[in-house]
Amino acid sequence: MSFQIRTEPADQRFDAAPGETILAAALRQGVGLPYGCRNGTCGACAARLITGQVDYPSATTSGLEGKPPGTCLTCQAVPTADLVLGVTPIRGVAQIEVRTLPCRVIRKEHLSHDVVRLSLKLPEQQRLQFFAGQYLDFILRDGRKRAFSIANAPHDDAAIELHVRHVPQGQFTDYVFNDLQEKTILRIQGPLGTFFLREDADRPIILMGGGTGFAPLKAMIEHAFFIGIERPMQLYWGVRARRDLYLPDLPLAWARAHPHFNYTPVLSEPDPDWQGRSGFVHEAVAADHPDLSGVDCYLSGPPPMVEAGRRAFEARGLPRDHLFSDAFEYAPETRAAAGG
Repeated sequence: MSFQIRTEPADQRFDAAPGETILAAALRQGVGLPYGCRNGTCGACAARLITGQVDYPSATTSGLEGKPPGTCLTCQAVPTADLVLGVTPIRGVAQIEVRTLPCRVIRKEHLSHDVVRLSLKLPEQQRLQFFAGQYLDFILRDGRKRAFSIANAPHDDAAIELHVRHVPQGQFTDYVFNDLQEKTILRIQGPLGTFFLREDADRPIILMGGGTGFAPLKAMIEHAFFIGIERPMQLYWGVRARRDLYLPDLPLAWARAHPHFNYTPVLSEPDPDWQGRSGFVHEAVAADHPDLSGVDCYLSGPPPMVEAGRRAFEARGLPRDHLFSDAFEYAPETRAAAGG
């Protein structure tokens, strides 16, 4: 038996399965309740319990200290009846606090000849709330910043996943590839950016990524699967050669598991034995979709790719307010959404 939960004053409604916390249920259904540590200590998830009852299977509820009577911690509270909560769900990036935090590199994994995956762990009592598709900054010792897209979905936030491409003469990526060790402590600031999945739309979704522009699209796709979005969704991933598809099996697994998802890799400098699509990735999208007036498009990658896609897609009827992009530079001193 599930329990019905309603928020006031926003009147958002969702349900919780037996034994499921309020926050876990909300995240599962795309309701953006505020949270911080997700372990009952910080109090950022506190909500007013207007009606209903909850239980705390976990003994960690120190975040209730100093809170008014009738407050519950949504990250720990498990409903035992239908609930009405006094809490305002987060609807936009402006409502999420941008935070500066230390993090520890818990895993460094080479995915290809020029891409590594970093897994970052925040302090024990902290989590980073973000929208699928946003990015964070590394804050270097001299105050400079390097930005990388978050590649994991918001519900899977025990660690932060980044895809880092080695940029020639890139001081920071040279360090990441050659010298960065697991257990190193770094400083990050985030979440940042307005590139995120619009969950409440009803249009088919086309996602186009170039190189490590795949990272934020991965977060969006995994989030869409998690919250049950079943709109048609197609990913186009453009790289130079087959070896640049640094997680080649993952999109194929998505396509097998989700009938509404399709995947098209596109090589601009194809291997001699390549049997798939070749050329520029935006041209593949345009060829497959001569009428884009009824879709949402998400573009992530180098500025020339994003701009070429923008021009081509608008010429095929895509309304400007249904095109969302995250253009980044492959350059040592600039933003590189997973690249420099």
